[in-house]
Amino acid sequence: MRIPEEISLVGLAAKAGKVVSGEFATEKAVKTQKAFLVIIAQDASENTRKKFHDMCTYYQVPFYIIGSKEELGRAIGKEYRASLGLTDENFSRAVIKKIEKKRHEQ
Repeated sequence: MRIPEEISLVGLAAKAGKVVSGEFATEKAVKTQKAFLVIIAQDASENTRKKFHDMCTYYQVPFYIIGSKEELGRAIGKEYRASLGLTDENFSRAVIKKIEKKRHEQ
């Protein structure tokens, strides 16, 4: 199974140590204003999606619901992950640009 291009960029950020993963770490990064982007898996629970939607809206952190838990986990070399937070502004901008470009092509 191929990892979508916009998610594969997250792998580079992970290698650079600029990604937090899992619900607790992602939530902490958002609340301490260290996250510049949050990615939530499409197959995350409704509760998880709502929680991050509300939190990211409140803290004004961009977020996207893309990929599966498996794809997010594989992109960063780990098991399933329902949520990821990017803690680098430049990586975040690059990922957002790729996501938006793909959305406009569809």
